[in-house]
Amino acid sequence: MNPAKLLACALCLFLSALQPAAAENISIGTGGTGGVYYPVGGGIAAMLSKKVAGMEATAEVTGGSVDNLKLLSNDPTYIGFSMNDAAQDAYQGEGKFKGAPVDARTLMILYPNRLHLVTVEGRGIAKIADLKGHRISTGSPGSATEVMALRMLEAAGLDKDKDVERERLSVAESVNATKDNKIDAFFWVGGVPTAAVTDLANTPGTKLMLIDNADLVPAMNQKYGNLYVQDVIPKGTYRGMDKDYHLASVMNVLVANASMPDQVAYDIVKTIFDSREELIAVHKDTAEFKLENQKAASSPIPFHPGAVKYFKEHGAAFD
Repeated sequence: MNPAKLLACALCLFLSALQPAAAENISIGTGGTGGVYYPVGGGIAAMLSKKVAGMEATAEVTGGSVDNLKLLSNDPTYIGFSMNDAAQDAYQGEGKFKGAPVDARTLMILYPNRLHLVTVEGRGIAKIADLKGHRISTGSPGSATEVMALRMLEAAGLDKDKDVERERLSVAESVNATKDNKIDAFFWVGGVPTAAVTDLANTPGTKLMLIDNADLVPAMNQKYGNLYVQDVIPKGTYRGMDKDYHLASVMNVLVANASMPDQVAYDIVKTIFDSREELIAVHKDTAEFKLENQKAASSPIPFHPGAVKYFKEHGAAFD
């Protein structure tokens, strides 16, 4: 090669080295604006964009867990929030993913999602059996709220099609429909406190009522595996609560496509843990983002190798 060509090649290599690395665009599937996934997802997106060189992350409003798993099914640039039950269905190709399994991986265990069975005083509902004959919402079609709500109705011996008049509304839509007397009760599975439920509790002339359901956990676990636990929301969490609320809860996970590069998964998990105090200021449920919670047995689907690398470096035990 003559000297002129050698110089030209060297110049090209030098100029290409000066070019910034291609941006890693990450989309975060969250949920509706009235829930907890959305603000927490927005906080995570801000931290990733700020702290990971070359990464631009955005939080997207979605129907919830089911939608998020479908979005990331063929796209390694998506991550999403999911409840464990929906993640298990997706990985196994069951339920709403029948015949279309999602090759998903867990990035980290997040916080428990509590099942709120919400009504207001004067609707004639004091226990779950009283839902029979009433108008209710079981959550939006793309949500794991709907998955868990239908499982709970089944455990209570209620037929979702015959025993109730069923709407499929987001938590914000459910609150508005309750205020407008269009539904009598609704299911919502989310963090505590949930902004939309707080809004209903603070509505003048309204007394919030939460219907205990923890006794149905054994029947749900017998059929679907040990996904659910008996939990409590302490009295006073929402205005009008004059006693503890006993309920079923399920863990949340942050999930990605299995083909996401290991380094990207590692950077995401590292940044979330490095930003934990800042995220707690966004929503207090992020205080549950703990290294000791990161265990292979806590997720119904495998962990991503990039996440496992980070957790092993920080003392988490993985088989």
